[in-house]
Amino acid sequence: MVTVSQPRNDFAIETQDRTYLRELARKMAEYAALPIMEERRRAWRAHNALRGKKPMLVMEENSFAPDFLPPLRLRGEAARLEDQLLRAILNHEVTGDDKVVPGGIEIPWEIHRREFDLDLRRTHAADQTGREVGYAEEHPIQDLARDFHLLKPSVHSVNRERTFQRVRFAEEILGDLLPVRIINDSLRWFVTPSRMVNSLMGTEGFMLAMIDNPDEMHALYRFLQEDMTRFLDWQEQEGLLVLNNGNDYAGAGSFGFTDELPKSEAALSGRPKKGDLWFNMNSQETVSISAAMYEEFIHPCYAAMAEQCGLVYFGCCEPVHPIWDRCVSKLHGLRKVSVSAWCDEAFMGERLRGSRVIYSRKPNPTLLGVGAFDPERFRAHIAHTLEAAKGCQTEIIFRDIYSLCGEKDRAGRAIRIARELIEEMWE
Repeated sequence: MVTVSQPRNDFAIETQDRTYLRELARKMAEYAALPIMEERRRAWRAHNALRGKKPMLVMEENSFAPDFLPPLRLRGEAARLEDQLLRAILNHEVTGDDKVVPGGIEIPWEIHRREFDLDLRRTHAADQTGREVGYAEEHPIQDLARDFHLLKPSVHSVNRERTFQRVRFAEEILGDLLPVRIINDSLRWFVTPSRMVNSLMGTEGFMLAMIDNPDEMHALYRFLQEDMTRFLDWQEQEGLLVLNNGNDYAGAGSFGFTDELPKSEAALSGRPKKGDLWFNMNSQETVSISAAMYEEFIHPCYAAMAEQCGLVYFGCCEPVHPIWDRCVSKLHGLRKVSVSAWCDEAFMGERLRGSRVIYSRKPNPTLLGVGAFDPERFRAHIAHTLEAAKGCQTEIIFRDIYSLCGEKDRAGRAIRIARELIEEMWE
């Protein structure tokens, strides 16, 4: 989502800006009501139920938004609405993947979490275009045995007043055109304990601690498991959990359409439990360790967290094939696994063929995001995936593309090529 540097009480909007937002909302509502959107909803539900007819395609535009979206015209909370509307509209008009245009406005719960009650600091650096992509972290744990005592339970809070203020603002301007609903995006990338360890210790400290302080490393992952569970339980008790079984982000670029969730009766009365949700999990920071070390130190925490949810999407950019047989394949509720650009596609195709786990392919982002676009090279890359994934329930998700190199239609061209190949190669 767009970052807006405005006073927190800035809900002012000019008459002409209100008119502009309503024009965008009418267009989004029109697109959301198209017959193809209902076809896509059915296709996603069939796909996630392992009954899909062909691979689903997703182009995630967040990383190249400056190349894709026009400059925002509005400010403050109105800019957040403008950004949300423009993304949905332009995705349909320009990209044409299998995303479903939302039928309403989404306002996230304003939830805050101070991890481990520490001041975890990041210093961001801007690239040549001014985007702050890279960052450096200050790591509070320099010696795990010596500094373990610094870790405290994370502190949580929710600003309900602010959330409801944003809902009222959106409803007052657009409510007659699009319904407004509260979502919970605080858990989208939450179940990532290895990310937390890396933030606390840095990569070098993380790797060495497994050798120098194995007992403390086991204790650290147990602490993280308990801390994450406290956060989930707090949200459940506070009524903050929101189902993500529809047109919801439920993995690293994937969507949660499913009739298998929710599972609890409480969800039917508007109080979902954590077992009613998709969890998006990954352990990108541990790619340097052996499968045996992953099984010993990392997997127990992930396995315990997976037991608490309904369905699991596992993985992001890390290659999962080294830890598939011993660990990832055994996760409770596993439904999708990321087959990244660094993963052995043929190995994963063999393992997933005929299984109950979806082959969630992430093509090499450099083919779209670096230099001139080579259609034939791109075709060969996607054809290789379709060959490796034959017999699997498959989705292809384009992520981490940080530039379109001045060609706004490049993403749409890539989707069209992928569709052509699916028609040619998929049985």
